Amino acid sequence: MAKENIKAKKGFTIIEVVLVLAIAGLIFLMVFVALPALQRSQRDTQRRDDMARFVAQLAQYQANNNGKVPSELTGADSDAQKAAKYNDPFIAQYLKAAGDTFADPSTGEDYSVVGFVSCTNAACANATSSETPMGQITVYSNATCDGENPKYIQGNRKIAITLNLEGAGIYCGHN
Repeated sequence: MAKENIKAKKGFTIIEVVLVLAIAGLIFLMVFVALPALQRSQRDTQRRDDMARFVAQLAQYQANNNGKVPSELTGADSDAQKAAKYNDPFIAQYLKAAGDTFADPSTGEDYSVVGFVSCTNAACANATSSETPMGQITVYSNATCDGENPKYIQGNRKIAITLNLEGAGIYCGHN
């Protein structure tokens, strides 16, 4: 009779418990491995959206100012000019209007804009670099985009911008 009671008891064996824990562990491992890549992808999507907005607002600025390019994007040589970047009219009136932010999603700090690099056939060939700091936008005059790289095009009102992406690659946008 005692043997029948032992066999009649229902429950999980140690093998079944270990198997369930191993499967749960694998699921958690997959989530923790995929999470950083997903976050990088989301930040890069935000950067692409910010650059598309930059290009659209640049086109709007040019439409409102007879095709002229914002003077504050033409480069800042002196420390006073560099310090004035945060108060420049283009960024303040077009990119940060109505309380909008224009900041890198990984640091939360404003993007830095490196003013015009004049694009010629030779200068655009090696223009982009993965060593450019994150959050730095480079503006090229006389340029359009050829994949990730700016490419020379005739017309001083043609502008291309580049920004390094965190996941991999470089975003290039143009007006």
